[in-house]
Amino acid sequence: MKNGRNTAGHFSPGNSGRPHGSRNKATLAIEGLLEGQAEALPQTAITKALEGDSVALRLCMDRIAPTPDPAVTFSMPTMRNAMDAAEANGRVLRAVIEGELTPQLRQRV
Repeated sequence: MKNGRNTAGHFSPGNSGRPHGSRNKATLAIEGLLEGQAEALPQTAITKALEGDSVALRLCMDRIAPTPDPAVTFSMPTMRNAMDAAEANGRVLRAVIEGELTPQLRQRV
């Protein structure tokens, strides 16, 4: 293996070819464009929001007070021992598979 590649020239499983922690070119380009603007950009958004720009206002409010996810109700069995916990785990898994529970905690409509 040379440079993390196998004899066919492919990277081995789990090796993307980049050093751990490195960033892609698009991320580096965006960071270069925004360099030195960390204070000016948010201040501009706040100023526009205060002037009545509805998009800027929504952007600011989403950061200050995000809309909470809707509450999810889901019936769980009483857990007294490990077997009950295993049953509850199975019930949650079935609900996810059937779409009753989702990772985003949104209720099915």
